[in-house]
Amino acid sequence: MNITIFGGGGFIGSAIADRLLNEGHVLRIFERPRVQPYRKFRDGESVEWIAGDLSSTHDVISAIQGVDAVVHLVSTTLPKNSNDDPIYDVQSNVVASLHMLNAMVVHKVPKIIFISSGGTVYGSPIYLPIDEKHPTNPIVSYGITKLAIEKYLQMYERLYGIKAITLRVSNPYGERQRVETAQGAVGVFLSHALKGVPIEIWGDGSITRDYIHVSDVAKAFSQALQYSGAHRLFNVSSGAGTTLNALIGMLETVLEEPIARRYLPGRPFDVPVSVLCNDLAKSELNWTPLIPMPEGISLTAQWMKRELASLAC
Repeated sequence: MNITIFGGGGFIGSAIADRLLNEGHVLRIFERPRVQPYRKFRDGESVEWIAGDLSSTHDVISAIQGVDAVVHLVSTTLPKNSNDDPIYDVQSNVVASLHMLNAMVVHKVPKIIFISSGGTVYGSPIYLPIDEKHPTNPIVSYGITKLAIEKYLQMYERLYGIKAITLRVSNPYGERQRVETAQGAVGVFLSHALKGVPIEIWGDGSITRDYIHVSDVAKAFSQALQYSGAHRLFNVSSGAGTTLNALIGMLETVLEEPIARRYLPGRPFDVPVSVLCNDLAKSELNWTPLIPMPEGISLTAQWMKRELASLAC
């Protein structure tokens, strides 16, 4: 299959790209200008690395011509900063996604897999675990724009026949996670612990999240690309909740040393508990998460130690 991955050089995108390359797919990876390939690609791996602007119709058309499917991973904001400028959030994410969909219609690209946010589109849970039928009441602009893009995907499927699948991913972590942008508690906490910097916890540490290793996320995208069933929306999650305090305990076990922490007042946009039900993805996509958190944290710690050592050289 010929596939364009928008955002294929990032944390999640690179894991998806590596899996798809191992499966023999032909990839075109679309990234922002000046973003360098995350590794040297091997002989026999069919991959084209291109740079451009998602808001540029010309760039998007060049990226999707001749492909069988698109994987859309691009987001210009994070949950913690999206409320600072909702207009930018909408313009850079929703409008840019519409440019992509319009180009897909014109150039007859039949399928798109979109990464949505299982951690923000639902808002405060009415029941747990949260399944795909749970009401969507996001409390941050990030979740609102993700939900808006989901709705446009549904509209374009009805109007133009584009097969549009949305994966609502919970809280991914793992190798290549960007700690400098506060992208995920596991990566940030681990980075601070390895550097001897106290971990800041907003609230009393009881905030509970559903963490999933990035390799399991990549597998879900691979399965979604092959999926031919009727469902269009899937939670991708571990299905288990872990508090921040328990997460730090796991880090201490893996690193075999105590970790300094500092508790700060809670933030109004932090949902107390978010745990997703992944039964539909298991049954329809023939997918199941394989990496338990202790193993995933150990793999991430090994990678981060190597990265920090290389930076110190």
